[in-house]
Amino acid sequence: MNTDLEIYDTTLRDGSQQEGISLTVNDKLRIAALLDDLGVGYVEGGWPGALPKDDEFFKRARTEIDFKNATLTAFGSTRRPRVTVSEDPQLDALLAAETEVICIVGKSWDYHVREALRTDLDEGIRMVAESIEFLKKHDRRVFFDAEHFFDGYRTNPEFALAVLNAAKDAGAERFVLCDTNGGTLPHVVTKVIDVVRREIDDSAIGVHFHNDAGCAVASSLASVDAGVRQVQGCINGYGERTGNADLCTILPDLVLKMDRPVLSSEQLGMLSPISHHIAEVVNINLDPHRPYVGGSAFTHKAGLHTSALARRPDAYEHTDPGLVGNHTRMLVSEQAGRASIHSKAAELGLEMDDDLAREVLEQVKELEHQGFHFEAADGSFELLVRQATGWTQDYFDLESFRTFIERRADEEVIAEATVKLSVAGERVITHGEGVGPVHALDQALREALRSRYPEVEGLRLSDYRVRVLDSADGTGAQVRVLIETSDQDDSWGTIGVHENVLEASWDALTEGIVVGLLRAGVTPEL
Repeated sequence: MNTDLEIYDTTLRDGSQQEGISLTVNDKLRIAALLDDLGVGYVEGGWPGALPKDDEFFKRARTEIDFKNATLTAFGSTRRPRVTVSEDPQLDALLAAETEVICIVGKSWDYHVREALRTDLDEGIRMVAESIEFLKKHDRRVFFDAEHFFDGYRTNPEFALAVLNAAKDAGAERFVLCDTNGGTLPHVVTKVIDVVRREIDDSAIGVHFHNDAGCAVASSLASVDAGVRQVQGCINGYGERTGNADLCTILPDLVLKMDRPVLSSEQLGMLSPISHHIAEVVNINLDPHRPYVGGSAFTHKAGLHTSALARRPDAYEHTDPGLVGNHTRMLVSEQAGRASIHSKAAELGLEMDDDLAREVLEQVKELEHQGFHFEAADGSFELLVRQATGWTQDYFDLESFRTFIERRADEEVIAEATVKLSVAGERVITHGEGVGPVHALDQALREALRSRYPEVEGLRLSDYRVRVLDSADGTGAQVRVLIETSDQDDSWGTIGVHENVLEASWDALTEGIVVGLLRAGVTPEL
């Protein structure tokens, strides 16, 4: 898009520092391609010279990804104290990455120069200037990342501004003000930006916020309003501690709320699927309550809301969810009204009159009285609505299943399961092995279906929860099993309730698979 505002994604470097994230080179390549499809301006690929896999990533990215929207960028630090630029291997590694743009980080807080680098302030300034000059001599575009800038400006504004001016004189194109500790509030951010704009070129300022005070998105948007040129952040707000500014909130806010067309309408419509896809790659379940892209972002439960939404879709939604690739969901519980039932039927393309909707609602109330919880099991509710209109599950029929657990002398515990099904008129017997009986059942079920329905390979059991419904009954109590199943674009919940935890698990497990096949458009083989 033609815009005066740049979006710089640092998911592959800063985002990957989040606890629990460990990306392979293939993971990084997949995410980089998705970010390019999304339409961000810059993709920071990592820190060459610091990690062997980042060196491999840059080498492979040059030939394996045809970037159409984004400019691949390498990240690194200035030269070390008391070392010349020609003697510092870090700078050579940045050049070896062969990227057009290099983002180089330097200290702008006097406290860090003295205590972390153990050098004087003049040397800190020389480190920045000489490193940028060195990279510029090798025909690289250079962005300067002013680490801890807001803390540095608070304690020693003269030094912080001197570092920026040194970077400017050395030829840096962008001056990225970083709130590295994430504690600066938006009203302070804008005051500091006003000062910096008087010091250096208005069109060259960028910002990079961490979310430790919960203000990363707000500070980013306030900075845009204050006139910055570049905003940095991560998909899904990934990052160490409490994360970085979440581009999945910033991007739609800019386009839909601030009239800044940093993405085309087509690209913005890819936001939710790409957010979920990247969550799958990093193997961390996406928080359903994330703005815009979360599964609950446009979800409604109360009868009053759902009734109004049935008449006016914009009554309780701040924007059209389709603009960001999401959709409205109506949760059904004993609090719901018939409008929720009609809405779900319409979403599925099913016809349902008031009498049938009333019957479904009464069935929901009765099942929830027994322990079901359809608010958390939208997939099971979808099947309930389909069954009310005459649909039957024809993908497979269960003959029997059994599980076996063996604890061996070496204290290893192995679970095995055998499943007997009828699939497309053929009797199928399969075995599965897992870390527990539910895992083993899942493996056996997939093995039984795989040859007829290869789409099961794209379905993942992403969450499994058990709750005892009446603890007074002890180990014989009725239990509720909730399972979340995911594909690359979406996730859905299914539920089973029974005195036997395996029976409840089987019901939730099979319904999750059935919903996945339905959503993939798979026709049963009869």
